[in-house]
Amino acid sequence: MNLKEKLSDGLLAMGLELSAVQQLLLLEYISLLKKWNSTYNLTALRDENKMLSHHLLDSLTLLPYVADAQTLIDVGSGGGMPGIPTAICRPDLQITLLDANTKKTTFLQQAVIELGLQNVTVASGRVEAMHDKKVDVVTSRAFAELHDFIALTKHLLNENGYWAAMKGVYPYEELENVPKNIEVYQIDKLNVPNLNAERHMVLMRPKTA
Repeated sequence: MNLKEKLSDGLLAMGLELSAVQQLLLLEYISLLKKWNSTYNLTALRDENKMLSHHLLDSLTLLPYVADAQTLIDVGSGGGMPGIPTAICRPDLQITLLDANTKKTTFLQQAVIELGLQNVTVASGRVEAMHDKKVDVVTSRAFAELHDFIALTKHLLNENGYWAAMKGVYPYEELENVPKNIEVYQIDKLNVPNLNAERHMVLMRPKTA
């Protein structure tokens, strides 16, 4: 089975309907990741089949959790996960990819240009220094523990904003350290096709008085 068929099967298993153009862009993204990886060290994975399951399909588990969002920031975006796959699937969603590593943001800029993603902005720098943006959703994939993630990014949420933290195993200890003024209102176990590892989505928002 080739990569295109594996992507198609994966999307079917996840209940995601994407156009042929969107599927081609997702495959093009994997090819860019593979091409730039040797120079920019974007991921430890070298095999594109693993990139498909561990990065691409894994990133797409975010889609149901941002269905009503208009703006999103992907903190510590690295090689563009989950921001770039999300942007391909949701051209109406304004996405900022933020990373402090300039090598990685150079790749992100190039990927955005080559994939023609009009809805994506790339920002280089530390998250705590970003003060010109307020968004509906702040997301990250293995960026920091929940406590630090909240502390570093709470200034980025708009008044109805929330966090969508993408985690591996169920984060028992991290959840115990979530500040009292933050509500953890949903935790879901995720199923990623061809990925034999635990994944969880943790949704959080500031408590209202």
